[in-house]
Amino acid sequence: MTQQVPSTEPELAGVRNFRDVGGLPTVDGRRVKQGRLFRSGHLAHATEKDATFLSSLGLHTIFDFRNASDQKLEGPDVDLPGVRNVNLPLTDPADGAEFWKMVRDGDLDQLRAILSDGKAANRMVVSYRTIIKERTTEHSQVLHALAEDSVPALMHCAAGKDRAGLSIAVTLLAVGVERDAIVADYLESNAKHRRYKVHRSSSSPSAYSPEVMELLSPLFDARAEYLTAAFETIEETWGGVDTYLEQALRVTPEVRDRLRERLLD
Repeated sequence: MTQQVPSTEPELAGVRNFRDVGGLPTVDGRRVKQGRLFRSGHLAHATEKDATFLSSLGLHTIFDFRNASDQKLEGPDVDLPGVRNVNLPLTDPADGAEFWKMVRDGDLDQLRAILSDGKAANRMVVSYRTIIKERTTEHSQVLHALAEDSVPALMHCAAGKDRAGLSIAVTLLAVGVERDAIVADYLESNAKHRRYKVHRSSSSPSAYSPEVMELLSPLFDARAEYLTAAFETIEETWGGVDTYLEQALRVTPEVRDRLRERLLD
């Protein structure tokens, strides 16, 4: 597997899972440019120092894939002067609201009922497949924006793992990044300092017991099987990446060329 070019990673106090995807290799021997495409968790809790760093990146556009429920829970992103903010929810605001309430509030028996015996991991696989099949308009908008003028860009959702992870993966597929490199970058979200903090309503030890955390872990892990399910959905539904891009996302070869010009060395 080809490794990403090492880079210095900033210490951000209020933004988790931030990284530059620059350095990832393409199948034709090129690499993603440093400082062109970033990913992270939400920016709602960014400190003043974090905001100063983010402002130094020269961002043109921030793509926020959170829905209204996420924004109510976490708050709006910090305002970065001169940066365009584009909110493209990749899930319906009401989708799963009761489920996530259960994750925060449910007792052990309730969590066992909805998450045990592979149900949690299966929920994630189904979610990834659904986003690929049903959110083609949003992914089309992102790629066309990047091709036109929206670079440097930062993509984020709540944890920076699933919705942002899929959108980054689709973008990297469009410019020909090696599949293994896309998966390796996705799995970086599992690093301890990157992971989304699990919030439970109760602060008692039982709310965070080993069994509870084990039941919740598939929801908060980045697992290769999830991203593989997304890739398989592209193959099964459209027969391959090229057809997916052209038919589902309306990304022509000319648009892909412009994307490569903006994102690749």
